[in-house]
Amino acid sequence: MSKRHSAKYKIDRRMGENLWGRPKSPVNQRSYGPGQHGQRRKQKVSDFGLQLRAKQKLKGYYGNLTEKQFARTYEEAARRKGNTSENLIALLESRLDAIVYRAKFVPTVFAARQFVNHGHVTVNGKRVNIPSYRCKAGDVIAVREKSRNMALVLEAVASNERDFAEYVSVDAKGLSATFVRAPELSEVPYPVKMEPNLVVEFYAS
Repeated sequence: MSKRHSAKYKIDRRMGENLWGRPKSPVNQRSYGPGQHGQRRKQKVSDFGLQLRAKQKLKGYYGNLTEKQFARTYEEAARRKGNTSENLIALLESRLDAIVYRAKFVPTVFAARQFVNHGHVTVNGKRVNIPSYRCKAGDVIAVREKSRNMALVLEAVASNERDFAEYVSVDAKGLSATFVRAPELSEVPYPVKMEPNLVVEFYAS
């Protein structure tokens, strides 16, 4: 699990936004930042500050990505043809743990990473325990038979907290999902506004 798992919602308060749209988020009760200086009047943020914030927000949303992993994903997005910010989103949403989360097999992005790590997921019938595994269009992701009665899975499947993403076709009864295609930014159901264009500016500067 993430080293900051026990304090995962701190980023919500630091950003002042409910990053995952969860009812447990402390932002729902306290919109100001954490710490003794959290209620100070906010100062004007520089262009670099806005870019850094956008990078931290997007990276933080996906849970346990390290700076190195996130930078590597950006580099791959930049190498690909087309719009780099759209490529970045497509790569992030093609991760196995992201698809497990989108399919609502687990309640959080943090749980998705652990769920994959512990070998509860198959891709095209073969067990895969690498959260960063890059899925391709047409890949079928499923919860292993032995893992289908886990409390975590049952809770997530029964929850109405999130909607399904259009680019992941889900069989809720069979606990399987097909990755239809890599999405565009406008299709990703982020609860808050993401600005990958600022992330690109951050790395390009």
